[in-house]
Amino acid sequence: MPFVGLVVVAGLLFSAMAAMFGGAAAPIELSDAGPVVRWGIPLLRVVHDLAAALTVGMFLLGGLLMPEGKNTQRRAYAGRLATASATVWGLAGLLGGVMAYSDLSGTAIGSSGFFSAYWTNTWQLELLRAPAITSFAALVIALLSSIERGRNAMAWLFFASVVAILPLALVGHAAGSADHDSAVNSLAFHLVGATIWVGGLLALLLLWSRLGKGAAATAARYSRIALWCFVLVALSGLLNAAVRLGGFGELTSDYGILVLAKTAALVVLGGFGYLQRERVIRVLERSPDEKAPRGAFARFAALEVLVMGATVGIATALARTPPPGGEEISASDPVLDRTGYPTPPDFTVTRLLTMWRTEWLFTTVAVIAIGVYLAWMLRLRRRGDSWPIHRTICWVAGWLLFVYVIDSGIGIYGRVMFSIHMIEHMIISMGVPLLLVLGAPVTLALRALPKRKDATLGPRELILATVHSRATRFFGNPVVAAVLFFFSLVVFYYSPLFGLALQTHTGHVLMIVHFLLTGYLFVWSLIGVDPGPPKLPAPLRLLVLLVTLASHAFFGVALMTGTTLLVPEFFNALQLPWVPDPLDDQQAAGAVAWGTGELPTVILAVLVTADWLRSDNKEARRQERQAERDDDADLKAYNEYLAGRAGRGGPPKE
Repeated sequence: MPFVGLVVVAGLLFSAMAAMFGGAAAPIELSDAGPVVRWGIPLLRVVHDLAAALTVGMFLLGGLLMPEGKNTQRRAYAGRLATASATVWGLAGLLGGVMAYSDLSGTAIGSSGFFSAYWTNTWQLELLRAPAITSFAALVIALLSSIERGRNAMAWLFFASVVAILPLALVGHAAGSADHDSAVNSLAFHLVGATIWVGGLLALLLLWSRLGKGAAATAARYSRIALWCFVLVALSGLLNAAVRLGGFGELTSDYGILVLAKTAALVVLGGFGYLQRERVIRVLERSPDEKAPRGAFARFAALEVLVMGATVGIATALARTPPPGGEEISASDPVLDRTGYPTPPDFTVTRLLTMWRTEWLFTTVAVIAIGVYLAWMLRLRRRGDSWPIHRTICWVAGWLLFVYVIDSGIGIYGRVMFSIHMIEHMIISMGVPLLLVLGAPVTLALRALPKRKDATLGPRELILATVHSRATRFFGNPVVAAVLFFFSLVVFYYSPLFGLALQTHTGHVLMIVHFLLTGYLFVWSLIGVDPGPPKLPAPLRLLVLLVTLASHAFFGVALMTGTTLLVPEFFNALQLPWVPDPLDDQQAAGAVAWGTGELPTVILAVLVTADWLRSDNKEARRQERQAERDDDADLKAYNEYLAGRAGRGGPPKE
């Protein structure tokens, strides 16, 4: 493990050098907490980031990539290292939070009342709250890892660890950017991509001597993931720099020079990755027992992680260096103050349909979903299998509709007008899922993805485990899906959740995800053809659909006739000239909820009925084939029964 120490040292060294260059460690004139805090924050952040990456990487290899031999203990070893690194991750985060509060308040650590004030302010200030959530999550992950280190547990902990780092995207310069949502989204992609990339390689090197014959497969699987991470880091970094720099002229600033240095390191890492794939991993796959390619991989990887350590150090100092221009957000615009976006121009139907503002998070998800689906379809075509073109059209159309609703004037005005928000809600929760379910993505994935033969969890195995899980069996029941679809709607709008979704980025993202998932689950439980739990008979599904429609209409009527404005502190404060009475707009939203649900419901009813008819026809054909095989034995037996009853002098009793 000596190279791990070299990585940490490289990260600390470059962090210190970059901090000196960018002024991140310079004394603060008005409230300076001292050199220990100024230097401790960037250096401790390097330890925090590398520990988080190693935790994620160990869970990635142990849960998803690394085969386990009959007499090997690779997974247990990876679990022990993950437990240790997660503990360091959590403790470094908590100590970093203490230093961050000292830096913000300008008070020395340990002074009178310091820790009580730190604890209070941690849960009031997002700048402190988000890292604290990540740190506590890391300690919980460490505890769980110490209890269970099996394959499935490590796979779950991998995904949990990735989610645990997401709150960090809410702090730093992204939180104060003039384009808050884009900065936060790009930073989230950047964090996830970089953490998986760096952590996977660190874990691979630490476990390399123990992999044996599984080295080739593990390295090849990691290489494919690393390529995705490289693209994700590069594109998100480009967007992040564009948001924070504001123009090419700022590349000569201290912040811009650090961006260029980080970009150069990324290019070097991309070159290392290419050489690994082309010159080492392919040879290793052909000759897994040869020592030469195994040694070459280790040497390449060691150099790569050293560059990664330096890159982490530069990134840490970059986070502490003020971007040029100061990025001030004005509070004179009530819409900007509450949503992070300026007040849109006066509302017209033309602007509703033609305005555009890219929401990078969901747009990226949609592009990836379309690209992966088409890649799977082409894979089937290349091996001579067919895939229905109408399913491809439905899938692509569903995501294009989703992107249009999110990025167009519907998404823009939906942030400030209840009626337009309801249009957005209805399309995302009913229109988009209808198209996506008809695309049958799970069936396509199971046909296109290869099956792993070494008892590891690949994409195909994860999909199968999900669709046949107890959770899917429960939530995939049409009754449960309908209850979740309707009652979550009521809870959302008649609770503080609606206000959080309107005014916070996290709330808005979770709202969109919730609308899409509950809608997809409901539609899939009614008409889905993908594998999963057994479906209820068609008459019962049709009944569930009609009851849900009636409940949904009741919700719309309640909004139409309601005389109390929901979230008044938000809508009344916007002072939009084209919305003179927010209550009237809310009642219009009720009309939208009542009216727009009818068309998707009719389509669903037709599809359920068609499934009913197909089932009856299928059963009739089955009975005909059975009759041909046994010469109508059932009918003859029934006729003999009737004749016997008649011969005994009485009519047959039904």
